[in-house]
Amino acid sequence: MPMATQLEGKRVAFLFTEGVEQRELTEPLEAVRSAGADVDCVSLRKGGVRMWKHFDKGDEIEANLAVADADPSRYDALVLPGGVANPDQLRTAPDAVGFVRAFFEQDKPVAAICHGPWLLVEADVVRGRKLTSWPSLQTDLRNAGAEWVDQEVVTDSGLVTSRKPDDLPAFCAKLVEEFAEGRHEQHVGRAAA
Repeated sequence: MPMATQLEGKRVAFLFTEGVEQRELTEPLEAVRSAGADVDCVSLRKGGVRMWKHFDKGDEIEANLAVADADPSRYDALVLPGGVANPDQLRTAPDAVGFVRAFFEQDKPVAAICHGPWLLVEADVVRGRKLTSWPSLQTDLRNAGAEWVDQEVVTDSGLVTSRKPDDLPAFCAKLVEEFAEGRHEQHVGRAAA
């Protein structure tokens, strides 16, 4: 199936806030849009959000929806970009944590890169799953019950994870593939909280 129509008819949410790593948001956003998906940029509040290029301020991007007003059932998939400050703020916001958890409860594909998996830890959805992240998160992920591995891209029952901006080509290709597949069987290894 041509990339331009692979996600046609799908709606994808991108959840992020101030401090999001610019490339980890814009490159997956372009990949999903190029594959034909409709996208909502969801943040803690509607409006402009400052992205970052490592330790420097980046461009501003418009969030068209506040997470408190976003309904997970309206989406086919979710992307969680990284950046240190981004998931650190989101994991303290109950609406954001609940939004993420709902995608797992509905067995929908989710992609997270770099520091993005911090939000998965907070949502308590990594137990029994294999994933990767920025290396400094490995202890948090293991303590939350995940199997952490150091690989460019890891897929586990619809959950796509990568480590860093250098992994973006593989991450974007794999998330488009997983999002095209759609719903996944509930992860067998997931323990009840």
